[in-house]
Amino acid sequence: MTRRTEWPGSEDDINSAAGDTEPRQGRRGRQGRENSGGPDSSRAESGPPRMPEEQARAICLRLLTGNPRTRKQLGDALRQRGIPEEAAEEVLSRFEEVGLIDDAAFADAWVESRHHGRGLARRALARELRTKGVDSALIDVAVGRLDSEQEESTARELVDRKLRSTRGLDREKRLRRLAGMLARKGYPEGLALRVVKQALEEEGEDPDLLEEHYLPDA
Repeated sequence: MTRRTEWPGSEDDINSAAGDTEPRQGRRGRQGRENSGGPDSSRAESGPPRMPEEQARAICLRLLTGNPRTRKQLGDALRQRGIPEEAAEEVLSRFEEVGLIDDAAFADAWVESRHHGRGLARRALARELRTKGVDSALIDVAVGRLDSEQEESTARELVDRKLRSTRGLDREKRLRRLAGMLARKGYPEGLALRVVKQALEEEGEDPDLLEEHYLPDA
């Protein structure tokens, strides 16, 4: 069963989970001073710049508001913004501790979403997760949740959707177009060709003639 992670829906939720422990009374007092436009407000605006850890935390919180991210994605964002490596690692580790960064949950959710939403096969899903910096062991677990039967069933659904648009083409073009579509989504050559031939046979194509054709390299 695919694990699901409830990602915080707002920056306030994330602040709380990440350890934002400023007392409420202190917040109200500070907000009152800022709203009054008094001397305290002026000093706050001209105060010292934030520490790198504070900057890193703010960047991560902003990026995580709305969409989960992998540790590598957040690390790359911090590096691009000039956050020192030591400060970045400290913040990223803390976010992992409180569950705001969870690459395993990210991989599970990615596989479920992209397989059911885009029809991607295990090979394509693994390739996408690698580009996002997910560890190979976590990728294997996530894509392993898709068994061969599910993958073949999804491949057939994709072919059935595309089949009508290929009617009127000659047999070889239909075979190549449909099989090529599956290949681009990461389906193995043997599976793609078998599913397409089965669909075309059900439409009345001669199976012996279909055997004469082959799937081009993906």
